[in-house]
Amino acid sequence: MSRPQDPHRSFLPFGNPFRMILPKGSHLSPKLLDLLNTFEETLAGRLRKLKPADREDVLRLSWMRSAMELLCGIHADIKILITALEFPVCDWDDKWIDVYLDNSVKLLDICIAFSSEVSRLKQGHLFLQCLLHNLGSASSQQFVRARSSLDGWRQHIGSKNPRLDNCFSVMDGLAQTLDLPKIKNSAKGKVLMRAMYGVKVVTLFVCSLFAAAFSGSAKKLMDLPVPETCLWSEAFADLQTFVNTEIRNAYSNGVVTVLKELEAVDTGTKKLYTFVQDGVDPVEAEVLRKSTSDLETSAEKLSEGLDLLAKEVDSFFQVVLTGRDGLLCNLRVGGNISNQVRTDLNVEWQAVR
Repeated sequence: MSRPQDPHRSFLPFGNPFRMILPKGSHLSPKLLDLLNTFEETLAGRLRKLKPADREDVLRLSWMRSAMELLCGIHADIKILITALEFPVCDWDDKWIDVYLDNSVKLLDICIAFSSEVSRLKQGHLFLQCLLHNLGSASSQQFVRARSSLDGWRQHIGSKNPRLDNCFSVMDGLAQTLDLPKIKNSAKGKVLMRAMYGVKVVTLFVCSLFAAAFSGSAKKLMDLPVPETCLWSEAFADLQTFVNTEIRNAYSNGVVTVLKELEAVDTGTKKLYTFVQDGVDPVEAEVLRKSTSDLETSAEKLSEGLDLLAKEVDSFFQVVLTGRDGLLCNLRVGGNISNQVRTDLNVEWQAVR
């Protein structure tokens, strides 16, 4: 995966990918140029809207949900562009189709990994509910049970999700596909590939943020350079620098997690650990009640945030799967193959939810 001594991961060592996509001297008709500009300006607007208003908003679950909404939006935008280009799949180069199909499977695998991690975090809520229930009584027996629930929570949250390890290698593979082949004799193809490049870069960037949040390490972040010829390059660079810097700073300061709601719960459980371990005297009773109430509030926010994020990850999974199915349908690929792939993916998806 990422190299331990190289936390700032920069891809595209081959330079400007548009040297191959839009070589010097290539010209687009006013209509095609307008379609491309509209797509890129829309993408720039989405990126500017995603930039957090405050540093504390970086990697709140509500912001992560917005990031997933952005991905759903730009993947829908590319479908609209294909329709506007009047560029049916049957006219695509075989290499483009192969890359699209390969990338879509990788994205579905990433969605499955992220969904499994959200589900794992949601399962931890059961330990918190037991903890809060047992803290409702000041008996020594209830404190013993509370301590058991607290230990269970800490062990559960500290465990590793093996699906994430595979996800990280898949992301590295996706990064290498940003090197696009030279396109000849197809102005529409050049527009499509440039637009798809934007979708792939932004998708990979958002996935790297999720990977950094779920893994507990800034090493999973990616620094993706974008050619200045893209109308969305400035908005992307601004967002990427802002968010990546905040995440790296947080981890360098020793935080256990950069997920704000999870961090709040972790802080609350640490405050209660002394009480359930040593007991409570009458003077500390009010402090215990306040700490318990605070944890209950934090736990509820975490649970609600994870539920909403899970729905958005599911939406993105369906967008990618539907797009893949549509392409295969247009190619008139044998129904058995397409249906089998879809069935396998859906079975795995349901298993992690």
